[in-house]
Amino acid sequence: MTGLTSEEARRIARQVLASQATEALVDDVLMVVSELVSNAVRHAGGVTGFSVRCDTGAVVVEVADASATHPRSPGTSAEVPGGFGWLLVNRLAERTEVRSRPGGKTITAFLHRPPHLPLPPAGH
Repeated sequence: MTGLTSEEARRIARQVLASQATEALVDDVLMVVSELVSNAVRHAGGVTGFSVRCDTGAVVVEVADASATHPRSPGTSAEVPGGFGWLLVNRLAERTEVRSRPGGKTITAFLHRPPHLPLPPAGH
């Protein structure tokens, strides 16, 4: 998983979500994937684990990295570039969790998924 790029992660997410989510939800998931993966690469020693899955009521995105430092919202003005990815992730996701683990952390984002959408077949 080390060396995973945002582009590769978005491709995986699109494959998982094919026919499982609305276009708007796919867009939101791809934005969350891009932010979490690019931040792991840029600030946290790279991606050490990645998954996207459809659960009843949510699309779940998990990104593990090699840093124990938790993300934080910016404390700077809007004129200062950068620092707004975590804020964006938290706006798009219904909830986020950050779990410390040996060798880093795992960030999980849960994005609301309408219950009428089908779940993928078992083993997918």
